[in-house]
Amino acid sequence: MSLILNWVGLMLGRDVAETKMEDAGGDAANSDLRHMRDRQREAGFQKLSTEVHLSEEFAPPHHLSKSQHPYHKLLGDGEILDYSKLWKPPPNRGFAPCLERSPSYTYPRESQGYLLVHTNGGLNQMRAGICDMVAVARILNATLVIPDLDKRSFWRDSSNFADVFDEEHFINALAHDVKVIKKLPPELSTIPKAVKHFRSWSGVDYYESEIASLWAEHQVIRAAKSDSRLANNNLPPDVQKLRCRACYEALRFSPKIEAMGKLLVERMRSYGRYIALHLRYEKDMLAFSGCTHGLSPEEANELVTIRENTTYWKVKEINSTDQRMKGYCPLTPKEVGIFLSGLGYPPDTPLYIAAGETYGGETHMADLRSRFPTLMRKENLTSVNELKPFAKHASQMAALDYIVSVESDVFIPTYSGNMARAVQGHRRYLGHRKTISLDRKALVHLLDKVELGTMKEGKNLSNRIVEIHQRRQGSPRKRKGPITGTKGKERFRSEEAFYENPLPDCLCQGRGRGENRKKKWRTNCSGERKVTGIQLRLAFDGVFLCSIAYAYLEQARSFLLCDAGDRAVNEPSRTDTVPGSGSARLENRRLGLGRALFCELEQTRLDSGFASYFS
Repeated sequence: MSLILNWVGLMLGRDVAETKMEDAGGDAANSDLRHMRDRQREAGFQKLSTEVHLSEEFAPPHHLSKSQHPYHKLLGDGEILDYSKLWKPPPNRGFAPCLERSPSYTYPRESQGYLLVHTNGGLNQMRAGICDMVAVARILNATLVIPDLDKRSFWRDSSNFADVFDEEHFINALAHDVKVIKKLPPELSTIPKAVKHFRSWSGVDYYESEIASLWAEHQVIRAAKSDSRLANNNLPPDVQKLRCRACYEALRFSPKIEAMGKLLVERMRSYGRYIALHLRYEKDMLAFSGCTHGLSPEEANELVTIRENTTYWKVKEINSTDQRMKGYCPLTPKEVGIFLSGLGYPPDTPLYIAAGETYGGETHMADLRSRFPTLMRKENLTSVNELKPFAKHASQMAALDYIVSVESDVFIPTYSGNMARAVQGHRRYLGHRKTISLDRKALVHLLDKVELGTMKEGKNLSNRIVEIHQRRQGSPRKRKGPITGTKGKERFRSEEAFYENPLPDCLCQGRGRGENRKKKWRTNCSGERKVTGIQLRLAFDGVFLCSIAYAYLEQARSFLLCDAGDRAVNEPSRTDTVPGSGSARLENRRLGLGRALFCELEQTRLDSGFASYFS
């Protein structure tokens, strides 16, 4: 007990001393001291945390610094950008996974036949397709054969399902939903199969009528493609939840990929908090999208040749300038550097490049590297031997990037492709981790002004970038529907993809798990001073001590007794963009009154001395 009392006394004594120094030092000293005090308190609380952290030691590349210094960026007129806010995740408002089956949900019935699936596209396109085919197998009452991965696409990857995913876990995790087998029974391998291109964005009726009718003449149905074969919306809740169970719980990466991914995350963490940057400035994407801004004439011509020679890319003539002005092009590495600096991230921020080889190599990466020297990839976080088992397999290399991106402190995709959508959705599912979605159309206008010299980098540009992206940081919201006025396939194509945002189907508001539910209680109580109430949980000599209130005054002169009415009035009511905002406001008022009562009770204890906490 004496140890804890001494610690509390030390904190109080330090606060009083700091207050005297602040009175004497002016506004600039106040700001510096408050920042130092906040850092010291944060460090102290981290030491007392009961969370389990990774304890393994690494040996990352020795030429890079591990330190991440505290950083305040001066915006002008004395305005300081708070470094900690750059990493703060959005409030998740209590949303957590809710994947429970309905009471009417049954175990898989006797199978009607076998469903073979040929996936298409890159890793994340195949992932989404596999999860959709799990749901389709359930709808068709079919036995799902482990899908074949695409080996003929741009990347020419020879990986099989078991090379990329944990096959056994996939089969076992779905046992209550769909029967999954590794191979088609030998006696059925030579019989005629119904080969079908399932209609894109289809609903349950299509599969239960048109496709299920094929069972009358065939024992095996083969899906020629798997991408976008299920509608994003208007499907039964059990079907939607099954898609999420398949994607976020059943479809794990293989053990060797998971182990290497964890190692990469740990090595990035050794440099501090990091940004995973999906820098989609790669040859295939630039050729497909027709984006040539910032490239040499020779590079632009090479991309045109690639696009013309790729038969399954239907659009050949593309106006690069129009594409860019509409926001359809990935940012160049140079533009990404300006954007990150504009947001306020300091030069020592570690960046992980979650992408393949940058088109043009170091020529195009030099400007970004000059701004952010701690620029990491798989290749310089590992030895050649460590990466060798994955190096010649694009899907496995992409899986490593996926893991590091999902686990990053901030994820920023420069283009809204399949990986960007998949990672964003997964991060939403895991508690709405901070993900900054670029407004590329708005950014292009600003970046062009910088390039033309009509706007300089500095406060004005930074303010505009921050303002544009203030509401694009991954906070909870319902999945977006189709754009008004669109019809047919364009209507479905304009919708937000299911796996990009699984809310509301798979995320429910309540007391679920969430990384962002820890809160500091702040209020103005009939004066300019603010009080922060902090609840600590300590286990000491087998006694669980709960609700230790440490009332901390910014002026450090006295403890403030909060009035219940003030507390309820001053508690901000949140404007939710999801259903239930009215109940959320009511709950906020209840919490306000409850917190006021807590503050009043704790003040009574404080009046009788801190020792009463430990009596």
